[in-house]
Amino acid sequence: MTVTETTTSIRTEERQSFLGRVFGSPLTRLVGRRILVAVPLLLAISILVFALLEAIPGDPARNQAGMDATEEEVEAVRRQMGLDRPAVERYLTWLVGFVTGDLGRSSVSGQSVSSLLATRVPVTVELVVLAFIVSLAIAIPVALLAARKPGGVFDRIVMVISMTLLAVPNYVMALLLVLVFAVVLRALPAIGYVPIEDGLLMNLRSVTLPVLALAVPLACFYARFLRGDLVEQLNSADYVETARAKGVSPWNVLWRHAFRNSSFGLLTLVGLNVGGLVGGTVIIEQIFAMPGLGVLMLQGVMSRDTAVVQICVFIFAAVAVLANLVVDVMYAVLDPRVRYGAR
Repeated sequence: MTVTETTTSIRTEERQSFLGRVFGSPLTRLVGRRILVAVPLLLAISILVFALLEAIPGDPARNQAGMDATEEEVEAVRRQMGLDRPAVERYLTWLVGFVTGDLGRSSVSGQSVSSLLATRVPVTVELVVLAFIVSLAIAIPVALLAARKPGGVFDRIVMVISMTLLAVPNYVMALLLVLVFAVVLRALPAIGYVPIEDGLLMNLRSVTLPVLALAVPLACFYARFLRGDLVEQLNSADYVETARAKGVSPWNVLWRHAFRNSSFGLLTLVGLNVGGLVGGTVIIEQIFAMPGLGVLMLQGVMSRDTAVVQICVFIFAAVAVLANLVVDVMYAVLDPRVRYGAR
């Protein structure tokens, strides 16, 4: 065997060994199993949504053509919308189009669904991401300060405020925010959305109220949970007693030891709340006239626009599934003791 052949053989073995370590790792097997579960789940959700839309009373073709349209005009609209074909055929056509990248067209506006999503998805993504950032930025320091002295004045104030705000629905919270900041103080706009391209400051002003309406209840929920878990860790965990015996300062015990372990529970809550938060944008976007995905889906439901509703619900479900997958992966990365691959 020549030197070149030997070198090539060694490189091939190294490459195979590397691929074996990557694709044979417990983390990779975890991701693979979650994806295998997610695919049929999302497929079942799309079938359920299509069936529910079919079960809604009324004739979409008649609604589109107008109540004064003749039967010939209604039939022409029905053929144009594809409603003259069997339901199974229409669903399979949508599914094949989705797999191939053709999401179809809106039966109301005639625009491609892809173009509608291109303008609506960024608005919803911005609201959700900022709401998570704001809620965690409020919840973590508040929970740490409250857990520092359980039963103290600050802790009692936090518990009362969080319980009160949690009892307020997000749409009521939105109206209260509009009343205070838009009507009374005139500091922020009540409705409308300014894209980032038109100025970052104007964009942030336009999304401040809807972001707060989404983030405040979430921050109260996170703060209550994290505060309770931190207090439990401080009172019962052996590693906390060990750290205190070594002379570690109370804040270091709270931050470096208790919070590190409590963050796993918080991480789980964040992953589970992604789907609910995305769904909550439907109401918030409607109140603040935000041109997001939630408003698009609501308009599609009202007009029986199957192609639009189908892809909107699919996106919501996919985000929830993806969030749970990310949480599982972060568990495995942050805590080496978690051995998903052995299951």
